[in-house]
Amino acid sequence: MIKALDHVAVPMDSTDEMLAFYTTLGCKISEEYRGLVYSVCFGDNKINFHTADAWKSERFTLRGQSALPGCGDFCFVWGESEAVLLATLQELGAEVEEGPVQRQGGRAGGTTGSSIYSRDPDQNLVEFIIY
Repeated sequence: MIKALDHVAVPMDSTDEMLAFYTTLGCKISEEYRGLVYSVCFGDNKINFHTADAWKSERFTLRGQSALPGCGDFCFVWGESEAVLLATLQELGAEVEEGPVQRQGGRAGGTTGSSIYSRDPDQNLVEFIIY
């Protein structure tokens, strides 16, 4: 039986911009596999971002076969106030696409929270839910 989600992996195109974006959000970044993958860690979770050198290589087969940069749709639990989130997004130059709106999250089988949606530099959808 599945106990928890450990990590997800998606391709990225804009390496420097993506790493700066997630660093500003408070994530710890680490380089792996000689710079082919960057791990973005937060809490007990991480996203592995595959660089173009990895996902464009025919030898790199342990990935979603049709995944391209911008295919991610992430929901992060935001640990600060809505005002801090909005200020952080403004600092990043990231526009709010929607929100704040009430959404049913994954906690305790569907706890309701307030969500704000934006995009990262590779155009992955990023949702921030505040419980």
